[in-house]
Amino acid sequence: MRKFKALMLGICAVALCACTSQQSTAVQMNERGTRWSWDKGTIVVETPERPEGQKSVIGLTVPKMEVVRVGFVGLGMRGPGAVERFTYIPGTQIVALCDYEKERAEKCQKYLEKASLPKAAIYSGEKGYEELCKREDIDLVYIAADWMHHFPIAKCALENGKNVAIEVPSAMNLEECWTLINLSEKTRKHCFILENCCYDWFEMNTLNMAQHGVFGEVIRAQGAYIHNLDQFWDYYWKNGENDKLGWRLDYNMRHRGDVYATHGLGPVAQALNIHRGDRMKTLVAMDTKSVVGKALVEARTDSTCNNFRNGDHTTTLIRTENGKVIEIQHNVMTPQPYNRLYQLTGTKGFANKYPVEGYAVEADQLSASGVQPKVDDLSAHSFLPEAEMKALVEKYQHPILKKYGEMAKEVGGHGGMDFIMDSRLVYCLQNGLPLDMDVYDLAEWCCLAELGELSMDNGCAAVAFPDFTRGEWNVVKGYKHAFASPEDEKAAAEKAAAFTAKLKEQGAKEWGTEK
Repeated sequence: MRKFKALMLGICAVALCACTSQQSTAVQMNERGTRWSWDKGTIVVETPERPEGQKSVIGLTVPKMEVVRVGFVGLGMRGPGAVERFTYIPGTQIVALCDYEKERAEKCQKYLEKASLPKAAIYSGEKGYEELCKREDIDLVYIAADWMHHFPIAKCALENGKNVAIEVPSAMNLEECWTLINLSEKTRKHCFILENCCYDWFEMNTLNMAQHGVFGEVIRAQGAYIHNLDQFWDYYWKNGENDKLGWRLDYNMRHRGDVYATHGLGPVAQALNIHRGDRMKTLVAMDTKSVVGKALVEARTDSTCNNFRNGDHTTTLIRTENGKVIEIQHNVMTPQPYNRLYQLTGTKGFANKYPVEGYAVEADQLSASGVQPKVDDLSAHSFLPEAEMKALVEKYQHPILKKYGEMAKEVGGHGGMDFIMDSRLVYCLQNGLPLDMDVYDLAEWCCLAELGELSMDNGCAAVAFPDFTRGEWNVVKGYKHAFASPEDEKAAAEKAAAFTAKLKEQGAKEWGTEK
């Protein structure tokens, strides 16, 4: 009898091993068409080979542009502010304005009139952006449409040889990420993610501190987008009278995962040198059930909603190749204070934004960082006193903030960080420098949505990140902002100012406001 039991156990073990082996090699496909398989309990998605003739765009530059000629697509909620901001940036020309609704495009001419700049060409309709992208007098297509149109517009622009800047999230799934990567590599054009939170004051100064070793080695980071959108749901664009939800609520109803991860992930990815010496390796995602989201749909459709895919609160844990951990949260549903958490935990210090903004370092580390404490009992058990924090921020104020900070406060755009982002983008184009974020950043920050969905739909299993750089994540050592020499920077600025002065003369004649 014992021999029989042993035999049966052996047969079961062999069968189990065979089943496990079959599970690990069987290729499956999700509803988005992504092919994946199990590998020792981890979900692995397929990574396409780099097409022949393409090469990496890490550190990509394009020839210097004395003038950055821009076409704007999507002029609903975010686009008009971008148009207005560009009227303050020397050496730019707003060539074309495009929106599905012609009236919204026409309305943005008022910013050009106010700045005495020439009128822009107007495009509208479902495919109006295609004609805009074909223009030969546009260098950069700036995309601020709804999420579902970010990718097709960017694809069209790249295929027409344009550099693109895309609002977030810039790609909604892995297929779109890979397509944008391949197009950027093939055309040798920039594909820039408009992640404005990378340019906020606390994030930039903290990044500078981290790069100078103030916190020691940063081993853990947190980011979040927690923003109750109750007052905004009804203002998102609706496609006709039958659309009761608007595009953003509808997307959250149909898709699971952190669908808006980049505000939290972008700044911490830079602090951790992601794809510049480290890479995101695996994630595990988890969400709550949908209560508020489900109720929002039911209130607007007057019918029961049993299929709201996204949870009210999503948490994603990421482990990097170098053993760092990132935690990202998303919640646009429940009532709570705005929280765009940005937190760095280092071996010698700590930084935190929301709900309490501050730094915590020991007295000896603060002294080693160039700031002499004025209190005797300073420790990292609490945040720095106001005087020490102010001195630390002044010492490590980021060079980009020194250049654009004061002007940004006047122009505005989320407190000025939008203007800093736009100005920095133009600066890099005018000086022929690599951009601060490339298409690989775009893909890595946006892919959390689909990878998180894969995790949650399979019992919150670990999911491996594809290597969007295709093996080149460790070529560059450390995240850096590129700067031109003082001489080149001055020359570019003078040319930009001279061009804008002439453009304003032309604009004043067109609008009949010349003096």
